[in-house]
Amino acid sequence: MARPRAEQPTPAELEILKTLWERNAPATVRDILEVVNQQSESPRAYTSVMSLMNVMTEKGLLRRSPQGRAFLYEPVLPREQTLRSLLSETLERAYSGSASLLVAHLLDQSTPSADELDQIRSLLDGYEDRRASETKEGGDPCKRSRPKRSRG
Repeated sequence: MARPRAEQPTPAELEILKTLWERNAPATVRDILEVVNQQSESPRAYTSVMSLMNVMTEKGLLRRSPQGRAFLYEPVLPREQTLRSLLSETLERAYSGSASLLVAHLLDQSTPSADELDQIRSLLDGYEDRRASETKEGGDPCKRSRPKRSRG
């Protein structure tokens, strides 16, 4: 039985997406191969990268357009949207939707500097301020009341 294709990018696919996002322009397989092999300890073959990029096109991660005898590839979605989707899936699958557990593990794994912790605190303060202003503008959520039943 064939293994179902994952919607999210694999680590190898994410490496190619990062390369394309950093280029900020469509690229050929050869363009990507050069960058990937400069950044990697073990070089990849042209056919391996080409196959991977073809699979990514089938999955809807990349789109390609012909250019002479080659194809130009570009990401279908912007970096932020893809990363948001990855994080959302991780939050649900691994942390059962618990943002505090995810953040605790993230901080344990990354050992942020004092400057990064200050930035995180600022982000949290900004998030709290936005939430507070949304509640004030819209008021508290309304509770729908049930009609009373008449006795008799």
